[in-house]
Amino acid sequence: MGPPIQISQNPDIRYLGRILGDVIRAYGGDKLFRQTEYIRSASVDRHRGIAGAEAIDPGLDALSLDDTIAFVRGFMLFSMLANLAEDRQGIAAEPEATVASALEKLRSDGIDGRAVTALLDAALVAPVLTAHPTEVRRKSVLDHKNRIADLMRLRDAGLDETPEGDVVEDAIRRQIVLLWQTRPLRTEKLFVADEIDNALTYLQGVFLPVVPKLFARWEKDLGQRPAGFLRVGSWIGGDRDGNPFVTAETLRHATGRNAAAVIGHYADAVHALGAELSVSSRLAPVPEAVEALAEASGDSAASRSDEPYRRALSGLYARLCATYAAIVGEEPPRASALTGEPYAAPADFRRDLVTIANGLAAGGEGQLGSIGALGRLIRAVEVFGFHLATLDMRQNSAVHERVIAELLSISGVCADYRALDEEARIALLTAELRGDRPLAAAWHEWSEETAGELAIVHAAADIRARLGPDAICQWIISMAQTLSDLLEVHVLAREAGLWRSGADAGETNLMVVPLFETIADLDEAPAIMARYFAMPEIGPQIGRRGHQEVMIGYSDSNKDGGYLTSTWGLHQASQALTPVFDAADTAMQLFHGRGGAVGRGGGSAFAAIRAQPAGTVQGRIRITEQGEVIAAKYGTIDSAAANLEAMVSASLLASLEPESLNEANCGRFTAAMDALSDTAFGTYRGLVYDTPTFRDFFRAMTPIAEIATLKIGSRPSSRTKSTAIEDLRAIPWVFSWAQARTMLPGWYGTGEAFAAFGDQALLADMAQSWPFFAALLDNMEMVLAKSDMGIAARYAELAAHVDGHDTIFTQVRDGWNRAHDGLLSITGQSRLLEKNPALEASIRLRLPYIEPLNLLQIELMKRHRAGETDPRIAEGIQLTINAIATALRNSG
Repeated sequence: MGPPIQISQNPDIRYLGRILGDVIRAYGGDKLFRQTEYIRSASVDRHRGIAGAEAIDPGLDALSLDDTIAFVRGFMLFSMLANLAEDRQGIAAEPEATVASALEKLRSDGIDGRAVTALLDAALVAPVLTAHPTEVRRKSVLDHKNRIADLMRLRDAGLDETPEGDVVEDAIRRQIVLLWQTRPLRTEKLFVADEIDNALTYLQGVFLPVVPKLFARWEKDLGQRPAGFLRVGSWIGGDRDGNPFVTAETLRHATGRNAAAVIGHYADAVHALGAELSVSSRLAPVPEAVEALAEASGDSAASRSDEPYRRALSGLYARLCATYAAIVGEEPPRASALTGEPYAAPADFRRDLVTIANGLAAGGEGQLGSIGALGRLIRAVEVFGFHLATLDMRQNSAVHERVIAELLSISGVCADYRALDEEARIALLTAELRGDRPLAAAWHEWSEETAGELAIVHAAADIRARLGPDAICQWIISMAQTLSDLLEVHVLAREAGLWRSGADAGETNLMVVPLFETIADLDEAPAIMARYFAMPEIGPQIGRRGHQEVMIGYSDSNKDGGYLTSTWGLHQASQALTPVFDAADTAMQLFHGRGGAVGRGGGSAFAAIRAQPAGTVQGRIRITEQGEVIAAKYGTIDSAAANLEAMVSASLLASLEPESLNEANCGRFTAAMDALSDTAFGTYRGLVYDTPTFRDFFRAMTPIAEIATLKIGSRPSSRTKSTAIEDLRAIPWVFSWAQARTMLPGWYGTGEAFAAFGDQALLADMAQSWPFFAALLDNMEMVLAKSDMGIAARYAELAAHVDGHDTIFTQVRDGWNRAHDGLLSITGQSRLLEKNPALEASIRLRLPYIEPLNLLQIELMKRHRAGETDPRIAEGIQLTINAIATALRNSG
């Protein structure tokens, strides 16, 4: 291989970086510009290995606090603009990740279109947006970035002016000036309503226009119209696990805001169609069905008397306005002059649109039937309904247990449910589920927790009645560990009719979804699901529905057992669940709870889906998208289209591609992974949980306490007040290690596992022949490339007061070296990312900008922890956290 790729190859980075430099000089002053440029060039020289660069003064000591804050803002903005430029150049995208490429690959494997059609007819592919607090940037900053992306597209097209008449080059510069003058940090903590509005920006501005266009493209690729298998989900407003601010009111607010957005979108589309469809009945035949719609509209305007399509659309618009008022509870922004009945369901609206489309297609050669806007609107109604995004409900199993105990006690069924063993609980709950009698008496004054959960249940029932069952489909149980955890939710759902007994209710009942999170819980998942399916009160209902979801958690399993054991445990749990679902004759729908960082399941979604065990996808998959990942993947129309298509194409391939491993290799590789996992698990647990002072070391070395001061989410950073690692949420655990450039959750224990494994040739064979192992190594390699043990050692000095800190950090550093050397040996490389030049160039671009930020952060943390109270110190720390996270991209 040749020398490392230089870091200045992307012309957009040079272009945007030059403008940013000009802006810093013009608005920050010549002194700041010279300081910034000196620090930048010195750091770049060090990372390029230029002789003598190590001896050059890095220039950081010359910065005052005000200079530091301004300098950090500049480096943060450069990183953000570099991200934008890379996304535009497609560095993060896989060129083969398209449906057309997937279909060609399947055809070459002998799989015909009928198999693809059959799969898609029953498929569900769904990204699910969550409010997990890993997005450090304000929405205002992201908005400016997205405007720059739009302007860069105009520049690509060779246009000198925007549609509004602004010079494109000047408009780009103005947006960068606005970025420089926009406060990067939030001054107030986000409320749930803020998170709902932020998500709506993506749902309304990106998903609504993108998804119908993608389906139009796939229809051409497939040669026929596929089912509406791509849907969008959300947790925002419904995820109560550890967030006391999510209530029945936020559930109503989220679904109401979403409904207003999507019905308003439909109304605007119908209004635009009315302006376009000027077909006169004097010049073209009009089918009776269209005439009937026109007559029913109540539009008697003489000017449209011979324009039945316009009159019909006037009626549709009036009915949409009535639907908006009925569902949202207020008049639409642009009310109709006509009176219409609200649509009872989205299918009724779609039927009217299809009537109009069929009428247009009936005349002449049918060319009007292919009007794109009408086809896209029909597809949008199929996918988004009146709810826009399916909202999941989620709560912790411990909360369900306490609420059920109170309900059973007050109703006289069981005085002390929590004292029962598991079998007694199952017997009691099973008896309850044989009927539909609610437990909660309206007259009783319930505890605050129980009253809140009951209010949620009734709010969900009301929302489903108004918006349809697709508005809320799943109730997810965090920390599901036993069968009774599932049955408790069935009993709670029964309180408002979200679950009813009898097989016929299976299609309309809310689906109860266990989330298996720890290594032990993943091991128990198949046995729990097998018993769940076997219950006569449950099994027939699931059979009627035809599918059942299980969620598997990447974050907590990683924190529990380390990267390698977590990844293997998730793979094995998925594989072990497959025969359980086959025996129940039920389609398995796995919901992957992935984060942005590798320690939380991050990395390429295309590679991750393709690496799933054979038989575990089958066209049905949901994946969480959260924090900085949402902005990166769905911030613009183009990036959203590319990432959604990657998700769909990977699902097609994972579902239909022939198994790549033969039986002999499968056995050898599985045995090897079992051995690797055992070693990695013992190494990881020995450091993180069995080292007495490791918790104190972690909290002193990393900015975990400082991260908690960022106002980036509505929920607390821990589920309890405990400082134990077991009780810490996975996001701050991963986020803090990333800030300290250690990234321990993404690799620790793997080096010891590789070194202890006797057959290195087998590991190399696995890396070449097994997509699962290749993806595991790829993600780990990216993490190792972003980490830096030299900088980590500087952070470790912050823990000098902790007993055994030298020994702990030595274990960490030695573990990194073993992981690094083991990976290079297995993959046959001389350096990290040697075989991935695009990613190597991307990371190499960032490293010179991240190092000064880390060094400044360490110095500011020392001063803050020493008791200095200058507010600029705290602001500087928060800015460095923001800037480092932006540069690392997938840090949480």
